[in-house]
Amino acid sequence: MASLVIYYLSQQRLPRSFFLIPTSLALVTSLLILFYISTTSNLFPHHPPQPSLSSFAHHLIIPSQSQRSLPPNSAPNGNNEVFHDTDIFLQDYKEMKRSFKIYVYPHRKDDPFANALLPVDFEPAGNYASESYFKKVLLKSHFITKDPTKAHLFFLPFSIARLRHDTRVGVAGIQDFVRDYIFNISHKYEYWNRTGGADHFYVACHSIGRSAMEKATQVKFNAIQVVCSSSYFLSGYITHKDACLPQIWPRKEEPPNLLSSNRTKLAFFAGGINSPVRERLLQVWRNDPEIFVHFGRLKTSYADAMLGSMFCLHVKGFEVNTARIADSLYYGCVPVIIANYYDLPFADILNWKSFSVVVATLDIPLLKKILKGISSNEYMRLKSNVLKVRKQFQWHLLPTDYDAFNMVMYELWLRRSFSTVSLSTFEHSKSTNDFT
Repeated sequence: MASLVIYYLSQQRLPRSFFLIPTSLALVTSLLILFYISTTSNLFPHHPPQPSLSSFAHHLIIPSQSQRSLPPNSAPNGNNEVFHDTDIFLQDYKEMKRSFKIYVYPHRKDDPFANALLPVDFEPAGNYASESYFKKVLLKSHFITKDPTKAHLFFLPFSIARLRHDTRVGVAGIQDFVRDYIFNISHKYEYWNRTGGADHFYVACHSIGRSAMEKATQVKFNAIQVVCSSSYFLSGYITHKDACLPQIWPRKEEPPNLLSSNRTKLAFFAGGINSPVRERLLQVWRNDPEIFVHFGRLKTSYADAMLGSMFCLHVKGFEVNTARIADSLYYGCVPVIIANYYDLPFADILNWKSFSVVVATLDIPLLKKILKGISSNEYMRLKSNVLKVRKQFQWHLLPTDYDAFNMVMYELWLRRSFSTVSLSTFEHSKSTNDFT
């Protein structure tokens, strides 16, 4: 019957306007739906105009000293909060300080590789100091236990940074060293074998650490990797099991007085052009009067350049990590992170949106538009929060509450439950294998 009707209509000479009726009805209906959505939902929010950075005075209002020294639990609520949940963090942090215990595999001073297994006997320095600082402070802390039955986690104390400079090992021999080290402790002690290494961790800041576990896959996939080059684009790094170690250039002096800083530049970057991302940044912005991008040695002070900039750019080089985030925070400059797939330091704890700007590498040509689109009020919020999180990115030989050492310890504290789950899985797998 339907086919007969279609045939009949096809033989008729209907007016052209007849065929426009369904299209017109569909268009009117769509417009009515869009109008209804725009008036009843928040898909099209209407924001009152705010002053932009292009009209923002260069002489910025800096928070008072009392604001800069606020404790973590006094941070404002909502998106301004520098911690994801301040109350939970403070409660867990207190418990971590009270009960967390680490067992370190013991090594004598006359061990042939004592230089890589024991803490350094000097104050760490340089670009990869975070690795040495952590071990040096940990072994003198109250977190250490000599009773392995009381330990939540076990520390593998080999130093990737020291091994790469050891002529007996070098970069080419690190994989063999780690493999042999795990073989030795697994035969000398029972702790690695109970979990397949799931309640063990190691710390490395140099990027060589990323490939150091290729001949010890249980370390890579089971143990907790606390590394500076924490990219979740890499197959060997597992977010939430592993953790980011902040790369921090050590400084003995107190942070500079920011009340006198005059931030006349919109943004600043200086460094080697050692990646396509940095090449693109230089190509687009090298001659811009507001975004200062410099390759090679600066003619002026690096500190003065950061103190004179509103935003400081952290741009991916060989790896996603550099010390520039910590540098930015130290000098009170809002960090702009241009490094895709970077699992940022303390991401489980800190709300990075409250004190930094993240820009996709593809959006480098839009960088000025993005930064100038930030209102003066929003900039001051970011700036204020930068000062609140500076202490989380500082190392001390005698650690202070909420500094870099204690924040790394808190990240490990969060992961102790993961090792318990892994232990159950490992034991189940082992019993199944034994049965078969």
